[in-house]
This record gives sequence, C-alpha cells and structure tokens, in this order.
Amino acid sequence: MNHLPEHMENTLTGSQSSHASLRDIHSINPAQLMARIESYEGREKKGISDVRRTFCLFVTFDLLFVTLLWIIELNVNGGIENTLKKEVIHYDYYSSYFDIFLLAVFRFKVLILGYAVCRLRHWWAIALTTAVTSAFLLAKVILSKLFSQGAFGYVLPIISFILAWIETWFLDFKVLPQEAEEENRLLLVQDASERAALIPAGLSDGQFYSPPESEAGKPSLTLRKNRRVRNRFWNYEFCSVNVKNLTASHPRKTAEVVALLAAGC
Repeated sequence: MNHLPEHMENTLTGSQSSHASLRDIHSINPAQLMARIESYEGREKKGISDVRRTFCLFVTFDLLFVTLLWIIELNVNGGIENTLKKEVIHYDYYSSYFDIFLLAVFRFKVLILGYAVCRLRHWWAIALTTAVTSAFLLAKVILSKLFSQGAFGYVLPIISFILAWIETWFLDFKVLPQEAEEENRLLLVQDASERAALIPAGLSDGQFYSPPESEAGKPSLTLRKNRRVRNRFWNYEFCSVNVKNLTASHPRKTAEVVALLAAGC
C-alpha cells in the first residue's frame, strides 16, 4: 500500500485538529466558559493554591509535632527546667535532642519562606532541607548515644526523618504537578475564549460551504459552467455530422464546408 509522506500526514492532522477545536469552541456554553475563567482568576487572586496551603500546614505540623515530642522528652528526664539547662546551655551533640528541634525549625523557616512567602515553583528548597535533615540525622544516629536514653532516642530521629521525606513527596508529586496542570487549564480556557470571541456565535459547519443554488432560484456558477460545456459539446457534434454529410454528397463544395465550420464550430 502507498503511504502518505510524513509532512502530508502532519498537515492533515493539523487541519483536523483545527476543525475539531472550532467545533469544541462553539459547543462550549458562553456562560460556562466565563464561569471557568472567573474561577481560575479567583484562584490567582487568592495568591496561593489549596494544595500549596495544605503543604504549608503540613510543614507547620512537622514543627509542632517535633516540638511536642521534645517537650515530652524534657519533662520525662527530670523536669523541663533542669533538662533545658542540660540540653541547651550545656549542649552535647552525643546526648542532646535540642539539635533535632533546631532541625525542625530550620525546615519550617526554609519551606515557609520559599513556598508560602516567595511562592517558589521549583524543588530546590525542599531538596536542601531534606538533604540536610537526612545527613544530620544519619550522622547523629551513628555517632551519638541516643539509643541508651530510652524510647525517645529512637522516636525523635525516626519521626524527623519520616516527616522530611513526606514533605518532599507531597511537594514533588502533588503541589507542583497540580499547580502546573491548573495553569495549563487556565491558558487553554483563555485561548478558547479569545477564539470564541473572534468567531460569530451559532456558526455551523455547513455555513462554510456555498449552497448549490441561491435562494432566488438562480443556477449556481458551477451549474452554469456545466451547461456551457454541454452546449459546446452539442454544437461540436452537430457541426461534425453536417460536415460529414455535406462532404459525402458534394465533395467539391469546400466553400460551404468552410462557412459551416465558421458558423457552427
């Protein structure tokens, strides 16, 4: 079988998609189209999307949860005041939980500043906080003596590690893709509204083609051309028959033959 060239297939595909887009535009209700545009513009005016707000709430939960666990640990190991002096004033990397709390504060400040205040749309901030958290916790678990201090020696490092990676997953697989999808939808709706404004409403596909006959009953241009060609063909047949008959009956009357050809043909 003969295959079409690639550029011809692309041209046919583009033309079909353009016709489909025209039909889609006219099939959209103008009221629904304006409602979609207003809803997307309302989201833009809010300044922050719902999924990004959820992410910021989870970052706040990370800080509050780690703080709560650290306060419980302070209260369990001999009272808050005495343990605070031991872990903050007389800080010891090998036995203190204060640095894990500071790590949660670091994550909170960087992520809220980057994704709530500056509204970043890139993953570099969350990559920085997750990398710092993972490296610090791995080093602390290997070098410190937290496991000899009870259950909190296991709970705080593990909880901090899990929360940091949940934040990374949520931003990379939920926040950024959903916001990019909403932005693409907004651009498509705006483009459709601009095209619909340029084309008259209620225009059907049949109105792009000329009717075979006009409303006044006059023949169309194609029909007139067909009639003209048919009349010429009939005249040619008539002339050829008359010339044959005349030349057969009177071979010497060339002048009449020439006159007949000039008149009819």
